[in-house]
Amino acid sequence: MTAALFIALALAAPAPKDAGTGADWPQWRGPHRDGKSTETGLVIPKSGLPLAWTNKDIGIGYGQTAVVGDRLYLVGGSDNKSGSPEALHCLALADGKELWKLDLGTSPGKFSEGWGGGPRSTPTVVDGHVYALGATGELVCATIDGKKIWSKSLVKDFNGNIPQWGYSESPLVDDGRVVVTPGSGTGMIALDAKTGKTIWACKDFDDGAGYSSIMPMMLGGKKLYIQQTMKSALGVFADSGKLAFKTGEIARRTAVIPTPIVSGDYVFFTAGYGAGSECYLLSLAGDKVNAKKIYTNLKTLQNHHGGVIELGDNVFGHSDSGGWTMLPFKKESPEALWQNGKFGKGSVTFADGYFFCYQEKDGEIVVVKATPEKWDEVSRFKIPATSSKRPKSGKVWPHPVVARGKLFLRDFELLHVYDLKAKS
Repeated sequence: MTAALFIALALAAPAPKDAGTGADWPQWRGPHRDGKSTETGLVIPKSGLPLAWTNKDIGIGYGQTAVVGDRLYLVGGSDNKSGSPEALHCLALADGKELWKLDLGTSPGKFSEGWGGGPRSTPTVVDGHVYALGATGELVCATIDGKKIWSKSLVKDFNGNIPQWGYSESPLVDDGRVVVTPGSGTGMIALDAKTGKTIWACKDFDDGAGYSSIMPMMLGGKKLYIQQTMKSALGVFADSGKLAFKTGEIARRTAVIPTPIVSGDYVFFTAGYGAGSECYLLSLAGDKVNAKKIYTNLKTLQNHHGGVIELGDNVFGHSDSGGWTMLPFKKESPEALWQNGKFGKGSVTFADGYFFCYQEKDGEIVVVKATPEKWDEVSRFKIPATSSKRPKSGKVWPHPVVARGKLFLRDFELLHVYDLKAKS
């Protein structure tokens, strides 16, 4: 497959409803929740990108930025100490100045003192509203002008159990539903996006919530919500909230973080701590879904938390075994097309034919051409400053965001924004 065809196939999927327009980034991992930006016409100098502005006080945390129109939204905490409050922030795209801040009514637990406080999720912006989830499970709906509409507690209202390092899921807003994973007492819930009232609560599984976020999927005219928990790979019927399938043979443990990949009728899951990868081909079977195993326990790609991106019939991301990896994920017993272990572990975003790889150790970023043939480096630079508030156990974990002609790189309380369309 040529590189041009490879990229064209990656961008062929239609945008979901309420996904924002143009080059917005309205939710976790972008318009399609798949790590791919719709931006084009980017200018990538070899020496690095020009810095547009920096905001040094966006609140501490590890979540991405959501960008819609001339505003951006993110969640941040006030301190690393247990019990410190968290807030939803709105900034001006032009210069990063804060427009408003809304208390989430949530505060992180003891995990914050070792690994860093603040929320871990990314807000979702749909139809003039913003939906945000705090680290201890407070789900808040507000207007884009900062007026709180409703809130729910995944713990108090749905008997959820806070994961060891805090809730990190980013809410899915789909067809008027807000869908999240409380875990334990209630596996998954769908709430009315306008009122917060419960539409359904799936108790067909009681796995503990991981750190992954839900992906929507169409299968034979039926919509599914695909998720991975601390134990399983699973899907829930969107209309009824009934469990469609539950499987999983990789050794999920410690922290299950990456968002699943959905491609046609295939679903792909990966996790770190030695778990590896697994792939299934789904088909409808009455009121259930059959998950045909393509492979499980594949160790070639073991993604800890930087995410993987599907392009064509391949996935790309960092593997704890072998480094940055290009894998033909729909084949039985697939082998890597190539791996690169010379650039450190990190997160990745795709835009305009490039991968933006953001190293967790020191905030260095490498831009490489998105090609199935090789690691083809175009540009490399470091953020001008790293966090002074992030505990040593934490790293540069927020994923890159490409939207509105800008590259957004967060490190805890810092947000560096670069111009991607400057002529020089």
